[in-house]
Amino acid sequence: MRLVLALLIVLGAVPPFASPAQAVGERAGQFDYYVLSLSWSPSWCALTGDTRNSPQCRSTRPFGFTLHGLWPQDTRGYPSYCRTAQRDPSRAQTAAMADLTGTPGLAWHEWKKHGRCTGLSAAAYFATARRAYDSIRIPQVFQRLHKDVKLPAKVVEQAFLEANPGLSPDMVTVTCERGRIDEVRICLTKSLRPRPCGADVVRDCRLGDALMDGMR
Repeated sequence: MRLVLALLIVLGAVPPFASPAQAVGERAGQFDYYVLSLSWSPSWCALTGDTRNSPQCRSTRPFGFTLHGLWPQDTRGYPSYCRTAQRDPSRAQTAAMADLTGTPGLAWHEWKKHGRCTGLSAAAYFATARRAYDSIRIPQVFQRLHKDVKLPAKVVEQAFLEANPGLSPDMVTVTCERGRIDEVRICLTKSLRPRPCGADVVRDCRLGDALMDGMR
């Protein structure tokens, strides 16, 4: 279905979901696949970042889909805050990720909660996250969206499918928060090839009038 036709779809409300299970403190390197989480920065700023006075929301560079994180995922649940012998990243390493994450602080948080669980060094984890981000083409319409729009959340998923022929609907999920498009999550193998998501990863937003705040 093309985007123009998809705009005519009217869907129901978002169903309730249970929170996915997480295992804290597991040994690093034991996971099944990755979830690449892309955050719609204008929504995050409107809901959270503005009240924190985040530099991401006051940047001279307009952010669209930023890298929330590359998350190790199990067939069911996910590891977090793992034990690892790898050193934590330097300030220079986290600062170098801010072009994708919006702030160095998020890069640090993602390493602490998720990166340690990969078993990779901080440098290798950030390089892998960058490759994962670069492997997905952001639809052009979302690279220059400078005004607020309301649209069915399904249209956002469809746009990613059309821009990335290697993806299928079971590999992508779009989430909403408080009526806004929140994130696009894409499931990848350890070699960063698209793969189907596990059932506990799917959080498909079904809003027919989800808000996408314009890029600032």
